[in-house]
Amino acid sequence: MDLDLNRQKAFISGSTSGIGYAIAKSLASLGCEVVLNGRTQESVDKALVKLREEVPEPRCSGLVCDFADTSQIDALLKDLGSIDILINNVGIYTDQDFFETSDNSWTEQWEVNVMSGVRLSKTLLPKMLKKDYGRILFISSECAVLTPWNLLAYSVTKTALLGLSKGLSGLTKGSKVTVNTVLPGSTLTDGAQNFLEAVAKKTGQSVEQVEKEFFKTDRPNSLIQRFETVQEIADAAVFLCSPSASAINGTALRVDGGSVGG
Repeated sequence: MDLDLNRQKAFISGSTSGIGYAIAKSLASLGCEVVLNGRTQESVDKALVKLREEVPEPRCSGLVCDFADTSQIDALLKDLGSIDILINNVGIYTDQDFFETSDNSWTEQWEVNVMSGVRLSKTLLPKMLKKDYGRILFISSECAVLTPWNLLAYSVTKTALLGLSKGLSGLTKGSKVTVNTVLPGSTLTDGAQNFLEAVAKKTGQSVEQVEKEFFKTDRPNSLIQRFETVQEIADAAVFLCSPSASAINGTALRVDGGSVGG
């Protein structure tokens, strides 16, 4: 299938590693111009070097922005220019008990995970509507529905993205602009790999044993009983961002390995 992305330009927030980088790499490999984003110039430069090594002659650039700092967001919005595809991927979390999570932590997670998408969409959606084409995609999480006890603040922000995405899709009625959400399941990002290795070292188990135990105790409803790869998430995201997904709007697509259930 030709996804017809070689005339598109995409901005992916939080895209120097993990799911965001995998999406950027996939888009770039299909000819889409991509703008990477990270919190530091070092992380952006490193990701661009990696992308240029992995994708032949990619059209790519990078912009630094810490979405916890509104002044940096204002500067980013001035530099972005015309964007066809906006992927709201940036996200932070704290692995803490509800009673230990501070107000500051709640506020920071809300600002980065939710308000980043609000501010980017407020600027870019009108431009998409004016030219009658665009794609906005929010990367939520299975936690939006599962709500693990140790990720309560994070889960609340990911649930909020479902409402935000659905509401914004209503503003696109009659146009060729779409707004959708992807809900990844437990994904083998660098952070997840580090978690598995740390537990394995602490308990004397193998990484494979730790992963098996995680799905037995923490994600027993998962049908695939394994961590998803970042590429599996990227494949779904890229399709939703393509012209081929023109009839999909206002949808929350679960790419969760069946963990959420019906």
